[in-house]
Amino acid sequence: MTKVMIVGLGLIGASLAKCIKNQHPTYHLIGWDALSSTRIAALEQQIVDEIPTDFASGASQANYLILAVPVKTSLNYLQELAQISLQSNILVSDVGSTKQEITDFATRFSFDFIGGHPMAGSHKSGIQAANDALFENAYYIFTPLANTKHRVSELIDLVKGTKAKQIILSAQEHDQITGMLSHFPHILAAALVNQADSFNQLHPNAKRLAAGGFRDITRIASSDPKMWTDILLSNQNFLIQLIDQWQVNMEQIKNWLLSANQSEIFHFFENAKDTRDRLPIHSNGAIPGFHDLFVDVPDKPGVIAEVTSLLGQENLSIINIKILETREDIIGVLQITFKTQNDLEKAKVCITEQTNYQCRMK
Repeated sequence: MTKVMIVGLGLIGASLAKCIKNQHPTYHLIGWDALSSTRIAALEQQIVDEIPTDFASGASQANYLILAVPVKTSLNYLQELAQISLQSNILVSDVGSTKQEITDFATRFSFDFIGGHPMAGSHKSGIQAANDALFENAYYIFTPLANTKHRVSELIDLVKGTKAKQIILSAQEHDQITGMLSHFPHILAAALVNQADSFNQLHPNAKRLAAGGFRDITRIASSDPKMWTDILLSNQNFLIQLIDQWQVNMEQIKNWLLSANQSEIFHFFENAKDTRDRLPIHSNGAIPGFHDLFVDVPDKPGVIAEVTSLLGQENLSIINIKILETREDIIGVLQITFKTQNDLEKAKVCITEQTNYQCRMK
């Protein structure tokens, strides 16, 4: 019997366990989590088949072991695995957002290791948010060592139930790409919010105007601080390079402003617009997409219930809903967030056909 151990039964780990069980119903899933309440929930909800008495007794049985915990925690588990009598064919992987540090660390040990990164997430966390559709159409990146490339096909088959798109990269290339497209934007978003917060102390009315565009472009600043501290420290060398380059770019823009260089400023925005317009649409990337529908509705009692009732009749699950603007006698805006692009498009058709409300997607 093939035995798979998932260490860390939060959103990612529990969702992976569900996907593996769906694809490989005969596999025996062993679960482990630092929280006893999570271990109990995983067994009660049949997300895993077994909770061992301790980490070591579970790991000693496993043919495959996935570390679904933060990178720094994964390093500790790898070190612990080196002290355990493991199955001779064990293949260890992880789900961390950075790969160079853990891949380099794994070369110290005799067991086979392949870095993994399913690029998916949710605004929810914990085992209760586990969802076997979480990774569908997302990218799942693998970063094998030189001596484990021949086992990538095993790992791809193991997580086939995620329905993710698999890509094989070197650990360095992975960290450079995700550093540019995910880690660095999170730094910028957080820096912008913090700068705005300082500005708000001097101009209290600014906070009232920070909805709409400002809120949208800084949305990722709401990410888990502990997780992002871990990510930045695991990819610090490349991020320092990006920050240095950013400072050079900002100094250049500052000089254009000082000299009122209209031509260069125009080309700066023109090039950005052209590049942005050519980015792939409706594809999952380094930062999970937001599937938002904006509905113009009259400011009257019952309108939110009307819209949500229509969506409920279509079995469309709403992740989040908020009112962007409500003022007497004018149009308000509902921002409704869905799990998938498919749900978003169905919702637009549903509301448009059954009401006279205008809907738009961004």
